[in-house]
Amino acid sequence: MSNAELINKDPFEAARTAADYIAAETGVETHDVALVLGSGWGAAADLIGSTTATLTAAEVPGFSAPAVEGHVGTIRSVLTTEGKRALVLGARTHYYEGKGVRAVVHGVRTAAAAGCKTLVVTNGCGGLNEAWSPGTPVLISDHINLTATSPLEGATFVDLTDLYSSRIRGLAREVDPTLDEGVYAQFTGPHYETPAEIQYAKRIGADLVGMSTALEAIAARHAGMEVFGISLVTNLAAGISPVPLSHQEVIEAGEAASARISRLLADIIAKL
Repeated sequence: MSNAELINKDPFEAARTAADYIAAETGVETHDVALVLGSGWGAAADLIGSTTATLTAAEVPGFSAPAVEGHVGTIRSVLTTEGKRALVLGARTHYYEGKGVRAVVHGVRTAAAAGCKTLVVTNGCGGLNEAWSPGTPVLISDHINLTATSPLEGATFVDLTDLYSSRIRGLAREVDPTLDEGVYAQFTGPHYETPAEIQYAKRIGADLVGMSTALEAIAARHAGMEVFGISLVTNLAAGISPVPLSHQEVIEAGEAASARISRLLADIIAKL
């Protein structure tokens, strides 16, 4: 059965199948926290503890190789310095890849099936606040889902009032009291937003814009996970930035900030 067939048959059965595969291949029956590491955040996996197993994502049921430069194609089991088990998902599927919402949130559902109670979700994004220069980490306090879809199907009603954990944001500020927070808006992509769309997003309350995170966070809440989100501003958004947008700019900003923000994230995870 192909990955697409597996997920389309029953997304929760697919997650259970993937979790069982990960447990068998890593030798770790249960994980505690899952990390989705976006552009610029990858080095955090090496700082939170010792990697005890690394899997090629495309070999795990339901997963595929990443389609975006800057994302790694592995799933790692890490023993943190605090004795917890972290599942590091380096193979994020974006909505614009056309594989369907189930594929987008398969990693999150797999993490939940693997026992994870906490999801740490990160991204590189565009900033609407001119005070946030490229390289600025910003806590996600809420989101606006502009994808016109949801990972939840049928009469599945989930309260998202406190989706992004205020408790963990408080822990993050113990590590760095200067951290700002903002509302993240997920567009579908893969094109960047127009200046008019950025003004629209700003008027409806967005501070950050990107092409991931919101759908994953919704699925995590549905699975009962506590969600912590943090963005890296890699560029000012369209119409705010004085230069044209490019993915290379995102990559370069992530690389420049990687060591600093990865250390920050590792220190936050140590407090969980």
